[in-house]
Amino acid sequence: MIFFPRNFLPLQSKIRFLFIFSLVFIVPAVCSQSYALPLLKIDAEEQFNFAEHHFSNGEFEQAINEYHRFIYFFPEDGRVEIAMYKIGMSYLSTKRFKAAIDSFQTLIDKYVETDLSVKSYWMISRCHMALNQPGFAVANLHNIIAIIDKVEVRDEAYYRIGWIYLETASWENARLYFKKISLENQSKYRLKMISEELEKEKQIARKNPRLAGFLSILPGAGQFYCERYQDALVAFFLNIGLIVAACESFDKEMYALGGVISFVELGFYAGNIHGAVSGAHKYNKVKETDFIEKLKQNTRINFLSDHKNESIIFSFQYCF
Repeated sequence: MIFFPRNFLPLQSKIRFLFIFSLVFIVPAVCSQSYALPLLKIDAEEQFNFAEHHFSNGEFEQAINEYHRFIYFFPEDGRVEIAMYKIGMSYLSTKRFKAAIDSFQTLIDKYVETDLSVKSYWMISRCHMALNQPGFAVANLHNIIAIIDKVEVRDEAYYRIGWIYLETASWENARLYFKKISLENQSKYRLKMISEELEKEKQIARKNPRLAGFLSILPGAGQFYCERYQDALVAFFLNIGLIVAACESFDKEMYALGGVISFVELGFYAGNIHGAVSGAHKYNKVKETDFIEKLKQNTRINFLSDHKNESIIFSFQYCF
C-alpha cells in the first residue's frame, strides 16, 4: 500500500486548479494589457464642426444626428442654441415641416427674445404656409407681436402677415397690416410701391360665377364666357346631341330608350352648369395668382438664409 502526504493533490486536481486560476486572474490581466482599445473622447469643438460639415454640405439627416449628439454631451456649451436652430433648418430643408415646427418651438421655449428665437418664429410661419395653414402662420406671428416690443421685430411681423393675406387674396387684410408698419420703416418695406400695386387689384379681370351658371342654360355658353372655348364646343354639341336623340326616341315611341337618354342628358346638363361656375372660379384664381406673382417680383423683400455660415445670415433682396 502506498501512502501520499496529506497536502499532496492528485495530478488531475492540480491541472484543474491551474486552469481555473489562469482563467480568473492571468488571462484577463494579459488581455487588458494587450487588446484594450483606446477610449474615444468627444471634444465639443470637433463635434460641433463635424455637425457643421454635414449641414454645409446639405447632408441634413447626418447633421440632425450630430447636432443632437452635440447638445446631449455638451448641454452647457454656448453653441447649443445654434445647434437647435440648425436642427430646425435641417428639417425645413428636407420638407419635414411638422418636425421643423416642433424643433423651432423647443428653441423658443428655452430661449427668450434672442435673435435665433425671433428667427424661429419666422421659420414656424414659413412651415405653416408650406403646409397650407395660413391661419396658423398668422397666429404664430401674432404671438411674437404680443411678446416682443422691439419696433423692428413687430414691423417685420406685420409685413409678413400682410404678405400671407396677399397670397390668399385677402386684399383688405393685407392693406390693414401693411398700414400697421411704423413710419420709420415704411420705406424699408417699400410700402408706397406696394400700395400703388395693390390699387391695381381692382383692375384684375374676373368672371362672375353666377353669370356663368346662368348663361349655361344654353349649353356651352358659360364655358365660352369663361374663355374655355374648347370646353364650350364639347358641352354644346354633347348636350344638343343627347337632347335630339331623346326627342327622336320619344317621337318613335321608344319611351324606355328616351327615358334613359333623358336621364343621362340631365346629368350632362347639370355638369355643364357646374363646370361653368367652377370655370369662373378657376379663371379668377389664375388671374389673382398672376397678379400676386407680379406683385412679388416688383415689390417683395426676400429674406435669404445662408446655410453655409456658422451664423444664419438674413438679407434683403429687392426685385425690379
